[in-house]
Parts: sequence; structure tokens; C-alpha cells
Amino acid sequence: MQILIDADACPVTNIVERIAEKQHIPCVILCDTNHVMHSTYSEVKIIGAGADAVDFALLNLCRKGDVVVTQDYGVAAMILGKGAYGIHQSGKWYTNDNIDQMLMERHLAKKARMGKGKHHTKGPAKRTKEDDERFEESLERLLLKIK
Repeated sequence: MQILIDADACPVTNIVERIAEKQHIPCVILCDTNHVMHSTYSEVKIIGAGADAVDFALLNLCRKGDVVVTQDYGVAAMILGKGAYGIHQSGKWYTNDNIDQMLMERHLAKKARMGKGKHHTKGPAKRTKEDDERFEESLERLLLKIK
């Protein structure tokens, strides 16, 4: 098992690394050339900039039993198909039971925005300490479940 982080705009990378190091789990951070990261524990893979380049690289590295941290529902659906585990930065686990509904909600929200002539929406609310604590607890529960 390894933990793969879709790290472009990922606010929980440091939390994931700390837990991975504490539990001696290999960790790979994937980012594009616009979000170059460094780590003293994880392997960092800098992927050429391009639409979905990091996503494709992550999917190529992902194996059954791996844990993937991503906010991309499409990536989540594909890693579930490989037998991997997925977790969102909110702490919500991606499962075969909830991914179809999440993808449908994303599709309907995009369709509604396009109907109003809007391509972008307001970004997420500022991340709080409670958000980080909720994610950390959820990731630790997921790793315990896997082991």
C-alpha cells in the first residue's frame, strides 16, 4: 500500500505526509509544474503542465489497495475501479456506493451553471482547523480499516 496525493491545490498534503510517515506508509505527491512541491518524506513527482496530466500520472501509478487523496470525482471513480481507496480533502470517503451520485450531482451542477451562462462559481469557504481535524480523523480511520 502507498498513499498517492493529487496535490495541485490540495490543502491537506502536510497532514497526509505526517500520518504516512508516522505509520511508515510510502507516500507520493503528484503536482504539475505550476505547483512544484518539496518533501523530506514523500516522493514528489512533478508532472508536465497540461489538462489532466497529473490525473493520468496518478492513475498510472495507482494499484489495488492504495489510498488516493483527491478532490476530483472523476479520478476517484477511476481509482475505485482499480480497487484502491479514495478520500476527499473534506474527509469524505469515495466508495462504490456513493461515487455515482457524486458524479451525477457534479454533472447537474455544471449543467445548471452553463444554463445561467456561468462557467465558474465562488470558491470554497476558507479552510478551518476543524476541517483539518475532521480530515485527519477520517484518514486515520480509513487506514485502520484497510490494515
